[in-house]
Amino acid sequence: MNTSALIRPAWTPATIALMVIGFMVFWPLGLAMLAYIIWGDRLDGFKRDVNRATDGIFAGCRRGSDRAARWGHGSARTGNVAFDDWREKELERLNEERRKLDEMLSEFDEYARELRRAKDQEEFDRFMANRNKSTSPTTGGPTTGGSNSTPGLLDE
Repeated sequence: MNTSALIRPAWTPATIALMVIGFMVFWPLGLAMLAYIIWGDRLDGFKRDVNRATDGIFAGCRRGSDRAARWGHGSARTGNVAFDDWREKELERLNEERRKLDEMLSEFDEYARELRRAKDQEEFDRFMANRNKSTSPTTGGPTTGGSNSTPGLLDE
């Protein structure tokens, strides 16, 4: 995010003034400005996630419009056969490039997901090893607490 912007998610005089004016005009505006100041730095990730989701939703519409264009429901012919042929080839090339990019994006998402899973698994294994090391009983002699000593859960 651009840190030199006048209105950014931070406690600047401009954002404080907008928040106060928002509360004076209509209280939900002031509340919205307060939320932007506090949580506005998280909007980049939110926008990226929303854009990715809408791209996935509208990919079906894009495929549907491609099919309609092939059946003559798309843009009208210009009358210049050479140009129309070139345009069709370019559109097919661009669609193929889009398909390749979509495949690469899904492969990268899968790779990143697997990387996060491996990292989480490694952290969990390290945690469990440290936890087991700190709670493991000492391997000393028998306890002197009496003849009715019951073994603990970890003594099996």
